[in-house]
Amino acid sequence: MSAPPRHAAHPFFTAVRDDVLLVGTRTVVDIAHDAGRTPFYVYSRAALDDRVRALRAALPDGVHLHYAIKANPMPALVAHMSGLVDGLDVASAGELRVALATDTPREHVSFAGPGKRDEELAAALDAGITVNLESEAEMERLARLAAAAGRRARVAVRVNPDFQLKSSGMKMGGGAQQFGVDAERVPAMLARLTGLPLDFVGFHIYSGSQNLRAEAIVEAQAKSIELGAELARHAPAPVRTLNIGGGFGIPYFPGEQPLELAPIGAALGARFPALARDLPHARLVIELGRYLVGEAGLYVCRVIERKISRGRVFLVTDGGLHQHLAASGNFGQVLRKNYPVVVATRVHGGAREIASVVGPLCTPLDLLADQMGLAQADAGDLVAVFQSGAYGLTASPTAFLGHPPPAELIV
Repeated sequence: MSAPPRHAAHPFFTAVRDDVLLVGTRTVVDIAHDAGRTPFYVYSRAALDDRVRALRAALPDGVHLHYAIKANPMPALVAHMSGLVDGLDVASAGELRVALATDTPREHVSFAGPGKRDEELAAALDAGITVNLESEAEMERLARLAAAAGRRARVAVRVNPDFQLKSSGMKMGGGAQQFGVDAERVPAMLARLTGLPLDFVGFHIYSGSQNLRAEAIVEAQAKSIELGAELARHAPAPVRTLNIGGGFGIPYFPGEQPLELAPIGAALGARFPALARDLPHARLVIELGRYLVGEAGLYVCRVIERKISRGRVFLVTDGGLHQHLAASGNFGQVLRKNYPVVVATRVHGGAREIASVVGPLCTPLDLLADQMGLAQADAGDLVAVFQSGAYGLTASPTAFLGHPPPAELIV
């Protein structure tokens, strides 16, 4: 076995057999047979295990890992992740149902996100999970529901800090935000919370995501811990959970380097004595989604036709942006860049060429790889898009043009 070409280098999917890409010990051809159709998403249990194992080895003892289901809510994947991490975070009633179907203790399930409907708050109250309050109004609505039910709701306050995670792909803290309560308003909110049928457990401070700079994450974590300790002085009860979010990114594009975990672990370890002094009852939580599952998944589609147009090669496939919006560049990219892509049935290939991988949709936006160096492929070959374990299927407009949905497997 040997590694795919340099552009397709990957921490988990490097092995081939007879020039066909392997997922663990199985070829994508065998997996396609099991799926019964293309396109499909496939996720590797071994890759998920390896990622969590490496993360725990790098972080100090005492850090609790939570999986943010929004990254990939496939029930079988969430069930597997629940055995690896310490808790789950949900962002809807649908994700809550997935979480409750696992063995995760309910006190280790939290519900974040703005605009929670009353029925979602009621479901969280009934389940006994932690609601991360995004506003004073949400607090009042949940309190009314709790009073009507004769129960007390378990809550944390999501804080919008006065800082951002620098160099992050998506900033979710600092400035004006739809997320969380502005830090300067939290003390008054906590004072009001004291008289409501709500059990305060802590704070959720999430400042950004998809960051590849360890120094930026270290700085944001330090500020989050300091802010949590400062706000704890106004809390109606000891802080039992301090969720400092995530922000850990994965490389998608040429030139990007994997995140260095060692500096993050060392900096957190150095903060534990002060944390134990200032927040002696607190469990420190890091909440991750993309970092845990993003590199553990592939999106695989089949070439329907090899087409030449004015000297350019197009591999027309049965996949596309309707099933993998992010890979098409239409999920937040300002300047489109190619995800790592490989002809999975001719990884090295005898002949190579520059080709574009497109889908079956009636729009030029339906582009999975633009003018990329690939093995020469033909009808029937399989194409794999790496980095497809997070924000793939459920972040895509699957109803667009009425094509059938892809299969999903975990192996």
